[in-house]
Amino acid sequence: MQSSPCLHFHETLIIKPHLRLHPAASSSQKLSVPSGFRRPESKALVTKCQNKPRQPQQKARAKGDKDNPWSIDNEMAKAAAARERERAKQKRRRAKRMLRAKRGRNDGGTILVTGGMLMEVETILQTQEPVIRPIWNTFASSVSGIWKGIGAAFSPNTAEMEPIDIGSKNENLYDCYTLSRIEAVPSASGGQATLIQRKTNWVTLNPHGELRHNSGNSIDSKEVHKSGKASPAVLPGSESLNFETSDLMEEDIMGNEPGLVFFEDGSYSRGPIDIQIAEFDESNYYLSPTFKFEQCLVKGCHKRLRIAHTIEFNSGGSDIQIMRVAVYEEQWVSPANIQNTSDLEFDLTPFSQRKRTQPSELSGYWKVFEVSATPVFSDDEMVAEDTTGTPYVYLCNETLKKRRSPENAYFGEEEIIDMQDATVLWLPGGVTAYVDVNKDGILCIGVGWYSDEGINLVMERDYGTDGKLKEVRSKSEVKRRWPETPPV
Repeated sequence: MQSSPCLHFHETLIIKPHLRLHPAASSSQKLSVPSGFRRPESKALVTKCQNKPRQPQQKARAKGDKDNPWSIDNEMAKAAAARERERAKQKRRRAKRMLRAKRGRNDGGTILVTGGMLMEVETILQTQEPVIRPIWNTFASSVSGIWKGIGAAFSPNTAEMEPIDIGSKNENLYDCYTLSRIEAVPSASGGQATLIQRKTNWVTLNPHGELRHNSGNSIDSKEVHKSGKASPAVLPGSESLNFETSDLMEEDIMGNEPGLVFFEDGSYSRGPIDIQIAEFDESNYYLSPTFKFEQCLVKGCHKRLRIAHTIEFNSGGSDIQIMRVAVYEEQWVSPANIQNTSDLEFDLTPFSQRKRTQPSELSGYWKVFEVSATPVFSDDEMVAEDTTGTPYVYLCNETLKKRRSPENAYFGEEEIIDMQDATVLWLPGGVTAYVDVNKDGILCIGVGWYSDEGINLVMERDYGTDGKLKEVRSKSEVKRRWPETPPV
């Protein structure tokens, strides 16, 4: 394993996950400040080295000198500003994400969370060209069938597995097996467009948590060999489970809705077409719209990955809080009209038993084929009355890109950092998930799926500073296995 900057989460102090997009409106704000998503101001790192003795007061120059950092006037102004910030922080206490990391605690070198990875375009292999818009019936046929899979939930702070259910002995359960029956059904309104109905049953298991593949420690300290190393928990296979009598986890209807961007292979990105951005009104402090962003990647037609981000928007959309990250990997096993599903086998290992992809595996040169979909807005609102669905413009291009390792992935002893710098969650099974705001104020919700063959599938969803959906990108990346500098 290559040594790369990493962030380990042990003996951590965690408060709710939060990305600060722009300060809430107040009487002290200037009118020239535009509303919308804004990149949060970077926080100063707080370390032990900050406990320095103050400089002698006799070095201060004349009172009121703006160039003098120890001026009495400046001290009073700073104190007033600090009190104002403290009041604002109390109002948004739930929206702050902080992390405390200890130096010297290495649990095998597994990286769980890092900052964003910079992607640079080296060569344009094919300029943008229009692509024929996918057909709804073809998409509905691609997703239909019986899908068996696995699922888990992860902390938006630390990327560690979180319990998803409580067992009969009041123990936490971390993994689940799922069975989804997806089929096209006629529209209730009698229109020509069909709807996609999904019913998902699940069976929860695994009270032991995640197996630490890269260390000698396991979540369950009771299962330890004489050698001192942990033994993996033995989990029942899916063939021993009865889905016919299992609990219903989810029932959903998906139509050709405005916020849905789909592709003919069955991959899609689903979420709101517009996130309301407005000035913060303290009288409506209790209004916190919450949206689910579901994105699906397809590999080889019969395997797919679904990641659902549940995100709460506070203060008129200026503050966002990631509530939950759920991951499901599924395998197509039969058409939807098969009634007896007990004999349908699949070969997926639960997430708790899988290794996590590391940043070093995604660093380097990649040949990227990208298909983007841009919604078409009128002057007033989205043109969404057409029965064929929301109008999108599909374009494709091909580039050679270089992905660099994150620079802020390791933090020293007693450091306190703003979690805006912890962007990418490195999850088991080659899965990455990230929610970030770039320097232009664009909110990006993205997922990735890496395989050992050197292929990385990516789906990204962008929202502009006005809260409207800006673009959806589906990428297929192939790693170029050559030295640092490609041949000319």
